[in-house]
Amino acid sequence: MVEWITSTGLTDYHQAVAFMEARVAAIAADTADEAIWLVEHPPLYTAGTSARAGDLLDRRFPVHETGRGGQYTYHGPGQRIAYVMLDLNRRGRDIRAFVTGLENWVIDALAEFGIRGEIRDGRVGVWVARPDKPALPDGSPRDDKIAAIGIKLRKWISFHGISINVEPDLGHYAGIVPCGISGHGVTSLVDLGLPVGMDDLDVALRATFARHFPG
Repeated sequence: MVEWITSTGLTDYHQAVAFMEARVAAIAADTADEAIWLVEHPPLYTAGTSARAGDLLDRRFPVHETGRGGQYTYHGPGQRIAYVMLDLNRRGRDIRAFVTGLENWVIDALAEFGIRGEIRDGRVGVWVARPDKPALPDGSPRDDKIAAIGIKLRKWISFHGISINVEPDLGHYAGIVPCGISGHGVTSLVDLGLPVGMDDLDVALRATFARHFPG
């Protein structure tokens, strides 16, 4: 059983981490089910284990050091965070396959709205090609990031997870180099012209989850 939890309003980041750590311990002790927790946070930046100090351009929001993989990212209102607490002891101790599953889950959820999400070699997260925007100076086509992924494992139980931009203030990304990648931008469902709300995305996430994480 995977329990789905949806929090309303804005969830404090420290409280979210404390909840995840307690839930992971309970899953490891076999006293709680796996869980997917859907939240929104107030504006903040998080620094992953590979974050570079120079990628924090403007400390305009609180910065939280976190043990998840990845670099700097932004969380805030209008962005759906899906914290993924799953037991890889029984799902297979394959980190690469797990991350691929998360990426493909996001891609399938976006496809519910007619969006083609894609993976790019050497770049973390899910991207959307933007042929409507000018190419980069080297002539390569422009992509915008719509979803970020960063996980942590404890006793092969996952936590942290994914973030998908529904309608955040994209200007808030200007305080960081998102995930350490320059040149390309960020986008959201609404920025792409889709009248999609948080509830719509939640339905799509639930509808596509079992394709990649059955049982």
